[in-house]
Amino acid sequence: MQRVTRASVTVDGETIAAISAGMLVLLGITHSDDRDCAERLAAKVRALRIFADAEGRMNESLGEREVCCVSQFTLYADTRRGTRPSFVAAADSEHARPLYEHFCEQLGAARGRFGAMMLVELVNDGPVTVLLEAETSAGS
Repeated sequence: MQRVTRASVTVDGETIAAISAGMLVLLGITHSDDRDCAERLAAKVRALRIFADAEGRMNESLGEREVCCVSQFTLYADTRRGTRPSFVAAADSEHARPLYEHFCEQLGAARGRFGAMMLVELVNDGPVTVLLEAETSAGS
């Protein structure tokens, strides 16, 4: 996820999502992810203190800022062997789409179009980019 001053998603020449200050979330979903996982991750995104407070310290959570979420199966690319990435760790559309939609609903996020070729534009604020991974049910 990236802290942004603005972000937008365009599909076939049409801007389908745009936000001002907030977060751009690139969301990858794997086979073991479930609805509870999506809810925990959305709660973590909402609570993560990555915005500057009055003293300029990263101490504020999302608050009233906006979120834009883009499905990103390529986050699960395995490049350990050869030069062509493998995406076997990424969940198939049937599993991933409802979890993506649920995650976005939890955050009230503007969103890209699942499975579409998207042009994603952003102005990174900071730059601040944070990798979050869903916690397992064991609470890792």
